[in-house]
Amino acid sequence: MFQSVSKRKRSSGLRGLRLHLQQFKLVPFPSPCRFTNRMQPDSDSTTPDNSPLATQRLRATAYHEAGHAVMAMIVGRPVQKLTIAPGNLQTGGIRLGACEMKKGKAKASNDWLEDSVLILLAGMVSEAHFTGEYCQRGATQDLLAVRQLLNQRAGNARQLERLQRRLLDKTEHLLADESISQAVERIVEELLLKTTISGRAVQHFYDQATQDT
Repeated sequence: MFQSVSKRKRSSGLRGLRLHLQQFKLVPFPSPCRFTNRMQPDSDSTTPDNSPLATQRLRATAYHEAGHAVMAMIVGRPVQKLTIAPGNLQTGGIRLGACEMKKGKAKASNDWLEDSVLILLAGMVSEAHFTGEYCQRGATQDLLAVRQLLNQRAGNARQLERLQRRLLDKTEHLLADESISQAVERIVEELLLKTTISGRAVQHFYDQATQDT
């Protein structure tokens, strides 16, 4: 049974995530206009689409992509499209969903790098609000991109650790807001209903939730 993340589980997840990030080596940075949830290597692709496990996985993917999209709204980057339809990655493997950003449409930012990291982390954090734990393997591509971005700013391992901790905590804080949580929930339900939604729909549900609460 899935449940909300407890403070203890979140603390444990933070420590695990930091160790996980430290193990990554630099790889070519994926397009900054697309954030994806990658299929885990040991995923059971033979699971029927209507099975309880498949349904849970699909909802977890919806939370993941909705997290990316809502954080993009928070930092002023409009979304082009949001989907939980599986697809192939250019680097190999299968992605379970994707959040595509509009190119050249972002609002002026005081810290583009930090905003990008927040968007990348928001997928895993939002998914954890449904599953009860960080799915680091499913967010591998996002976490690799996080590490590569932060290596541009951190002068040493200690600074990198502090940056990771601060931005993960900030992501958790932003997504814990009641109106933001409502926006995520509404986008999740729309994704489960339609599989793919437009950036305009994302903006609509975000505006609706933040104005209602």
